[in-house]
Amino acid sequence: MTSRPPRDEKNATPAVDAPPEQPDEDDTSALEAGPSLDLDLAEEASPASLNRGVDVIRGYLAQAPTGPGVYRMISGDSEVLYVGKARSIRKRIASYARGEGHSNRIARMISLTASMVFVSTATETEALLLEANYIKQMKPRFNVLLRDDKSFPYILLTGDHAAAQLTKHRGARSRKGDYFGPFANVGAVNRTLAALQRAFLIRTCSDSYFDNRTRPCLLWQIKRCAGPCTNEVSSEDYAALVGEARDFLSGKSRTVRDRLAVEMTQASEALEFERAARLRDRITALSAIQGTQGINPKIVEEADVFAICQEGGQFAIEVFFFRAHQNWGNRIYFPRADRSLSPGEVLDAFLAQFYSDKPSARLVLLSHEIESRDLLAEALSARAGRKVEIATPQRGERRELVDHAAQNGRETLSRKLQDAASQEKLLAAFGAALGLAAPPRRIEIYDNSHIMGTNAIGAMVVAGAQGFVKAHYRTFNIKSEAITPGDDFGMMREVLRRRFARLMKEEASAPSPFETPPLAAPQGEGTPDPDSFPAKPDLVLIDGGRGQFEAAKAIFAELGVTGVALASIAKGVDRDAGRETFCVEGKEPFRLPPRDPALYFAQRLRDEAHRFAIGTHRAKRKKEFVKNPLDDIPGIGPTRKRALLNAFGTAKAISRAGLEDLAKTPGLNAATAKLVYDFFRDGG
Repeated sequence: MTSRPPRDEKNATPAVDAPPEQPDEDDTSALEAGPSLDLDLAEEASPASLNRGVDVIRGYLAQAPTGPGVYRMISGDSEVLYVGKARSIRKRIASYARGEGHSNRIARMISLTASMVFVSTATETEALLLEANYIKQMKPRFNVLLRDDKSFPYILLTGDHAAAQLTKHRGARSRKGDYFGPFANVGAVNRTLAALQRAFLIRTCSDSYFDNRTRPCLLWQIKRCAGPCTNEVSSEDYAALVGEARDFLSGKSRTVRDRLAVEMTQASEALEFERAARLRDRITALSAIQGTQGINPKIVEEADVFAICQEGGQFAIEVFFFRAHQNWGNRIYFPRADRSLSPGEVLDAFLAQFYSDKPSARLVLLSHEIESRDLLAEALSARAGRKVEIATPQRGERRELVDHAAQNGRETLSRKLQDAASQEKLLAAFGAALGLAAPPRRIEIYDNSHIMGTNAIGAMVVAGAQGFVKAHYRTFNIKSEAITPGDDFGMMREVLRRRFARLMKEEASAPSPFETPPLAAPQGEGTPDPDSFPAKPDLVLIDGGRGQFEAAKAIFAELGVTGVALASIAKGVDRDAGRETFCVEGKEPFRLPPRDPALYFAQRLRDEAHRFAIGTHRAKRKKEFVKNPLDDIPGIGPTRKRALLNAFGTAKAISRAGLEDLAKTPGLNAATAKLVYDFFRDGG
């Protein structure tokens, strides 16, 4: 969701104190929520700091616009504390300037405020959209924050080719065609695409692959494609298949199935058993699509369903997508929100951020009433160019859909809390087994992968109280020419030197904990705030034996790394799981009992690092296999590369071509032809 650029942003300086005005009781600003990265928001602000914050806010009161807009509250170190919207910014600011009657959370926010920024908008709807954009960009710690905000995949039936293609799509809808979705995840799209291939025989290959076919591919032979590339099906019949696929995805599934059933019966009566069998298989594929979708509404054709639940200090929001009377999947979110907020307040703040870059259905169903329902409906309707209804149903099929989403959300949140509790116990057990003073909050596990020194990479995986934190995984291409191919110790030294030299540099230049990205939802009472997930590990675990351990120890001594425990895990005799040997500073190498949970945990860490390292190495090796010399020529992109290969066939033929022949290639000018010619003549 986009908004027009700010027209009236004021980086104002404090003005003289002005008497506070009474706030508009109907004014609805965004939620002052979200746990601090390093502060307890429930902690009371000191009277002195609260008075300082109130004085700052009063200084900005006279300059605050009287109309709608967005305001930002900023701390002394330029951190954006909070972004809010208001129908009248001045009246909203006046409510903060009272200095009394605030919750502990709001008082803490006021006490930290050192400056304010105002942005005027034409309407309150614009303010809602701009506020959502600012929150997603700046991630203020006193706002409710949406996590894992990935775009949703769609199915695209292209309209820019004579033979339409069926493919998955994510991102801007720049290509001509019909888009169906959103689907909750890529897995749901892939399953649906596979069934649609069997049901309608629509091609899924790229246009370039299609245009260069001289005989049918394997998909045609296994009855997954009608073969339009080599005219195995007439253009009219293929267009009919495309129309059936479009009808099915548009909600006319019963019509399509009935039509196929009639054709199957007719073919059987005409003794065309092979054709009847193909039609039977297509009907079965359609049944498979709907069979995996679970609950399918009968009355509600198109809706987004949101249900929020709360347990153990955490919020979870389950989202279901229904299109064309079909369930196209669900996804759960764990927004960062202060536990003192009500579910309706969290859901209210969540929805504006959720729809900031996503299209909405015609109907949005909610489990709780939200304060800005009418405002949000107006904003979504204006952007979609059609009416969008937001409702909190109390009975009927709509309510059943909401209850189904709520049940899924509660079950998922309960499992998440149980997994988190188990993970914390394992961290404590593993820390005790290694002799650590406290359970590690962040563990980094390192491994190398190569084949005789070629395509060597180092891999780092990260684990914490929430399990594996894949957003923090890193790979390292082994660059040093001084390392002998196959020298695992040298590779490990390079990886650790690069990792911790950079980490120490970042700590020296930016010690603020606010730069650590948020990772997971808040935990229950007594557990650390995962938003303070440290950038520096408490424990480094090396996949290897004493040699790898000593190599890592030497790097730590060289760089002066302190406060990080170091351990290694070596495979057992005959590489048997359960007989691993651990090396820890100050201890002789030791083993853990075969059925010790800490041993199983260490094996999981080691295996994940091994999986990630090998997967990255294989991807790099595969890329090397298909590497083309044209990739190394500056200014030769995919289009010109394709033109050269179409004209000459192979890179070797291009390298032997004369300058005049290269200049005749469609899409190449004289300068580019000379660039290619010189590249091969200079031994590039």
